[in-house]
Amino acid sequence: MLEKGIISNRQFILLVALITIGDSILVLPAITVSAAKQDGWISALIGLAVGLVIISLFCKVGKLYPQLNLIESIQQIFGKWVGTIVSFVFLTYPFLSAVTHIRETGDFIVTEIMPETPIQAILILWSCVFTMAVQLGLEVIGRIGEIFFPWVMFLFLIFIVFLLSEIKIDNIKPFLENGLRPVIHGSLTFTAFSFMELVGFLMIFPYVKHPNKIQKGFIQGALIGGITLVILIVISILVLGPDLTARSTYSSYTLAMKVRIGSFLERVEIILAIMWILTTFFKIVLNIYIVNLGLAHLLKLSEYRVLIFPLIVIIIALASIIVPNTTYFGILVSQYWPFFDLTFAVILPLLLLGVYYIRQSFNVLK
Repeated sequence: MLEKGIISNRQFILLVALITIGDSILVLPAITVSAAKQDGWISALIGLAVGLVIISLFCKVGKLYPQLNLIESIQQIFGKWVGTIVSFVFLTYPFLSAVTHIRETGDFIVTEIMPETPIQAILILWSCVFTMAVQLGLEVIGRIGEIFFPWVMFLFLIFIVFLLSEIKIDNIKPFLENGLRPVIHGSLTFTAFSFMELVGFLMIFPYVKHPNKIQKGFIQGALIGGITLVILIVISILVLGPDLTARSTYSSYTLAMKVRIGSFLERVEIILAIMWILTTFFKIVLNIYIVNLGLAHLLKLSEYRVLIFPLIVIIIALASIIVPNTTYFGILVSQYWPFFDLTFAVILPLLLLGVYYIRQSFNVLK
């Protein structure tokens, strides 16, 4: 194995929860509510249920070859040549995810926190942190998740408690005003951004301490992250209303600005910013790690860490090219990215299962 580290089931659960939340904690309320309006909370609940089904699909694929990561499983199922092509195509998914999330991070910091700082400076500083994390390996990433997860949940709890006094129940009425179609559309975005990118965890299944507990842990982690996002969407609608939530690029950050207790506690949006930075950090790090590990397997390298620096340089360069501005990013994410997620998180696993069982029926699999 290229990866020698092993993470515990607890660390696996916490990483799943953190990455489920990821950047969704900042941008998902606006995307879901823009589709479903005041029924966005219904979309979130449907999306959570569908997301857990997709997690079960991932686990089904992971059980085909428990000792192999996803790249090795693809080559085992499709054969050497076809498997290599499919593997390279799959790796474009976490690679482009890392590029867009890094750009998203830079845009947010420059727009909301440090407007006079060049975005390139932010991207370079962030990339140094990501490089260090991936260099230290999966085991250290798992331990970092174990340290920061309680803080993320604690800050989220404080955030919600502060907003309880601002709730207006009328904001969720009337129910199903525009029928089910917008609700289904909103649930697709919720499922895509929250759960489909978790397909990358198939790359680290062999490095979890107790393989027989992976499915239970996967569902637990996804449930924790999914419920957190459902609560956030409900609070966004109840406090901001569907129109303001849909119009705000960073609606949950706008939501944090609503917190005002007396004349001594206000402008607590930094709480939301810290939560978002922490959870997005884990999503980006895992994507970069997956690409490094996958390429190392395909190129038959003895060490995946040699690819980290050149990959980071390419990611920084592409971050300014692929996503030139926030308007373009908003259109890309809301209209096209869910189908990109669907291709690699649903169609590819189903294809793997189908080919596996067909070849098994003809006794051509090892």
